[in-house]
Amino acid sequence: MEAIILAGGFGTRLQEVLNDLPKSMALVNGRPFMEYLLDFLKTSGITHVVLSVGYKRDTIINHFGSAYRDVRIDYAIEEVPMGTGGGIRMAMWKVDGMRTFAMNGDSLFRVDLNNMMEAHMQKEAEITIALRELQETGRYGRVTMDKSCRIDGFKEKQNDAGHGYINGGVYIIEKLFLLYPEFRGKFSIEKDCFERDYTTSRMFGFPSDGYFLDIGIPETYKQAQDEFKRFDD
Repeated sequence: MEAIILAGGFGTRLQEVLNDLPKSMALVNGRPFMEYLLDFLKTSGITHVVLSVGYKRDTIINHFGSAYRDVRIDYAIEEVPMGTGGGIRMAMWKVDGMRTFAMNGDSLFRVDLNNMMEAHMQKEAEITIALRELQETGRYGRVTMDKSCRIDGFKEKQNDAGHGYINGGVYIIEKLFLLYPEFRGKFSIEKDCFERDYTTSRMFGFPSDGYFLDIGIPETYKQAQDEFKRFDD
């Protein structure tokens, strides 16, 4: 199995603690956050990862090189910011197979990737989105689905949104889907693909109660320092 990791972000809200590092390289207990992602992918059976990099990319490339713990690494380089969708689409050209996992480089969602892929194949999905159930979804927005887990709605972020499912930032995407001509240049995978095309595409949710934390704000970055100790070798 293969995966794309979006690692080109500026980490604007974390700059006070990043010391000029790209967000995916933020240190958690002395280790780059990206190492935790790659450890999780390796133990899940991923053998090839494409890192979509931009800001401070040399820091990432010099640290990981062409492999990490027997996981082959390639790089898709964004000379200008391409958005989450553009970054994934560019990295697709370096994926060997017809489908791939894709995920955000600033969050860890420990989904059962093998079961997720099995569900994706059984449903003949074009896109499968890992969903995390939260008691308060306001910071993230909500995703709704029908009884077959086919996605039937997205709701914007709002204060006191209440209980529901959020987009956990882990996807399976069919390569041919993102190679359609309308997905050229800079675009958002969330706004310009998922939220626009869910009514006309085979897009499914995959609910998971796996550990979830994003480090996008100082509070959760600090939380990771304690909680990620369980994942250190």
